[in-house]
Amino acid sequence: MVSNLIEEPAYRDRVFVFKDRLHAGGLLADKLRPLLAGRAVQLLAIPAGGVAVGFAVAHELNMPFDLAVVRKIQIPWNTEAGFGAVAWDGRALLNELLVAELGLSDEVVEQCISQTRETVRQRMLSFRDDRPFPDLNGKTVVLIDDGLASGFTMLAASESIKAKQPEKIVVAVPTASAGAIEHLARSADEIVCLNVRCGPIFAVADAYDKWYDLSDDEVLELLRRSERRH
Repeated sequence: MVSNLIEEPAYRDRVFVFKDRLHAGGLLADKLRPLLAGRAVQLLAIPAGGVAVGFAVAHELNMPFDLAVVRKIQIPWNTEAGFGAVAWDGRALLNELLVAELGLSDEVVEQCISQTRETVRQRMLSFRDDRPFPDLNGKTVVLIDDGLASGFTMLAASESIKAKQPEKIVVAVPTASAGAIEHLARSADEIVCLNVRCGPIFAVADAYDKWYDLSDDEVLELLRRSERRH
């Protein structure tokens, strides 16, 4: 049992518990509200799917939110899967066990990291332009995504946030595998996950009735709508 996990026991091991990401974000906000009361808070959502969840959380809690741009490092012959992640500051985190299991050479690993850094750089320009990254010193930082399969992308975000000297790091997601929760337990101060699922097979999409990949235009529109409110 992970001691710093806050979950919704009624949702444990269930599928299709949320209508969509906005519905999930509203429920997540209800769980976060007492945890964040009276604190200096910065919400950071991981694009693309996490932005819809973050938008809903920010709306319910009446807080602005920003982005933590992180991308998985894709396996060359299976771009749906990854062996690590790169954060907005260029920091790369590798799943060393998987790298060894896949038999990836140092040259291939470095090439994949380089390509992912370029993708992150382009997404930073597209989504954030030249806006400065928010000051996180002494704040409670809430990292939001639409779900965690392996947890490596969120772990990369959390490790980069630590360098900004926050008071506390809270990982907040509607759904996650039990393995991802355990993986993140040492990095985050608190983990809020409504729908924890065990078992050998996990897909984030299985928590949602309506699921699709958000386009860059949809991400930008949600950011604009949030900015107009604040």
